[in-house]
Amino acid sequence: MERTLDSWHSPTLGKEMPIVTYGFAGPAFLMFPSAAADYLEYERFYLIDSIKDHLETGRIRAISINSINSDSWLNEQVAPREKAIRHQHYNRYITEEVYPFIMQKISGNNPLIYTMGVSFGALHAMNTLLRRPDIFDGAIGMSGVYDLKEYSKGYFDRDVYFNSPMDYLPNLTDENVLDKLSHNKKIYLYTGSGEYEDPSGSWKMAEQLGMKNIPNYVECWDETWKHDWPTWRAMLPQAIEKYF
Repeated sequence: MERTLDSWHSPTLGKEMPIVTYGFAGPAFLMFPSAAADYLEYERFYLIDSIKDHLETGRIRAISINSINSDSWLNEQVAPREKAIRHQHYNRYITEEVYPFIMQKISGNNPLIYTMGVSFGALHAMNTLLRRPDIFDGAIGMSGVYDLKEYSKGYFDRDVYFNSPMDYLPNLTDENVLDKLSHNKKIYLYTGSGEYEDPSGSWKMAEQLGMKNIPNYVECWDETWKHDWPTWRAMLPQAIEKYF
C-alpha cells in the first residue's frame, strides 16, 4: 500500500503539522483523529488496515491529519475563550492549508473530498462539511456527538455556536449553502448501542439535517458494538463498500 508522509510549519497554527496519505487514486477521505490523538492514530489502531483493499485498488485514498484538541477543548490549562479561538484557527488550517494540499494530490476530473472521523473526530468531520459544502462533498461520522457544548463543558460564545452543528444548523437560512448541502452530498452517520456509545447523538444530528431537507443516512448497530476501535474497523469498510 502506498504511504506518503508530508509536513509543514502551519502559518495559521504556528506549529509543525504532519500529514499522511494512504493510497494513490480515487476520492480523498480527510480523516480527523479522535480526542487528542495524532495523524497516525488510524494507522496504529488498524483502521487503515481495515480499508487496505480499497486503498490498494485505487477506489479511495485516505489523508489523515493531526488534531489540535489537546491545545483547545481538552486543554484544562487554557481559558475557554482561548479554546474557541484555537478551534477557529483549526478551521482555517483545514480550508487554507489542508484543502489546497489535497487538491494538488487529487487534481483531475471531478476531484472529490469527503470528511471522516470517529468520536470527537466525527464532530470535526461533520462541522467541516456543513461549514464548507462548496469544497467538501460528504462526511462519515462514526460514534459522534455533534453538540460542541459536550466538549466545551457548557461554555458558549459565538465561536462555539458556529462550530456546533446542533446549534447552528436549525438556524441556517443561507439558501446557497442549503442548496449545496441538499444536492450530491453523501452524509452517513454510524453508531453502536453498546458501552460508552450515545446513539442519540447521531439520531439528533440526522433529525436536524432532515428538517433542512439535507439527505442523510443513519446506521445504528446493536449493543454488542461499543465505543471502540473494533466497532469502527467494522463500520468504515462497510460504509465505503455500500456508499462510495
